[in-house]
Amino acid sequence: MRLLITGGAGFIGSNFIHYLVKEHPDYPIINLDKLTYAGNPDNLKEVVGHPNYRFVQGDIADRKLVDSLAGEADVIVNFAAETHVDRSITGPEVFLQTNILGTQALLEAALKHKHPRYVQVSTDEVYGDIVKGHFTENDRLKPSSPYAASKAAADLLISAYQRTYGLPAVISRCANNYGPRQFPEKIIPFFVKRLMEGKTVPVYGKGQNIRDWLHVSDHCRAIDLVLHTGRLGEVYNVGAGNEHINLDVAKAIIRLLGLSEDRIEFVTDRLGHDVRYAVDSSKIRKELGWKPEIDFDRGLKETVQWYKEHLTHDT
Repeated sequence: MRLLITGGAGFIGSNFIHYLVKEHPDYPIINLDKLTYAGNPDNLKEVVGHPNYRFVQGDIADRKLVDSLAGEADVIVNFAAETHVDRSITGPEVFLQTNILGTQALLEAALKHKHPRYVQVSTDEVYGDIVKGHFTENDRLKPSSPYAASKAAADLLISAYQRTYGLPAVISRCANNYGPRQFPEKIIPFFVKRLMEGKTVPVYGKGQNIRDWLHVSDHCRAIDLVLHTGRLGEVYNVGAGNEHINLDVAKAIIRLLGLSEDRIEFVTDRLGHDVRYAVDSSKIRKELGWKPEIDFDRGLKETVQWYKEHLTHDT
């Protein structure tokens, strides 16, 4: 299988490429990444010399480039996206350009080159929040932020391409990922970095917003299953069942660094802040045999240690 991985220098994409090189070393991989602020070539320095790996710097909205690279691949796995909610609130346009129009360029290329499968890596945020219970794949999309709306629009565009053009696509929607190689604007590396610098950590509102925490390596295994055995035309939720309020996550990071909770600073809540994300992942568990393997306490401890060793004040 020849893979075009888009956004492979980012957090989840780079971890997936590391996973592929280990589990499927014979797969040729083209990594197309624009190298925005969140794309880091160092995330892939260990695989640069691999004979089946090639990096191309470019934009998924560059239709000519995408068409050329898609002609060398059998499957596109799309990780490329603008993802930071706060940035989408202050400047939504780039999210629409990349997450919607960029995705559409990939879909056109997949159709033109008759790829047997297209995989879209989406997010649980497309459903919006839910106070009780869990969203299934059949629930309506009700995004709260411009970021989530752009990802929901991409998902709906894929659904339309499936019905209208017969595009053979599969979508995965994941819970909050954590683990190594994440840009330090997201909560865990952001908090670790600030604490290492002797600063406080800003917690929105009262810190009661709930997230389900999925280790990126568990997510990579799920994407691998979706890539190889997911049913075409289907959506698969990927949740770990590790629900924690943000305040408890902040306190856990502080404890792991041997600091005191007076480092917590409560700040004005985010606009439109979702209360709780929770997806029902029974479909991927029953159909594809996936289940998470990394306990949150263990995963958080290992993740904090990784950032202690890799983050610098200049990161």
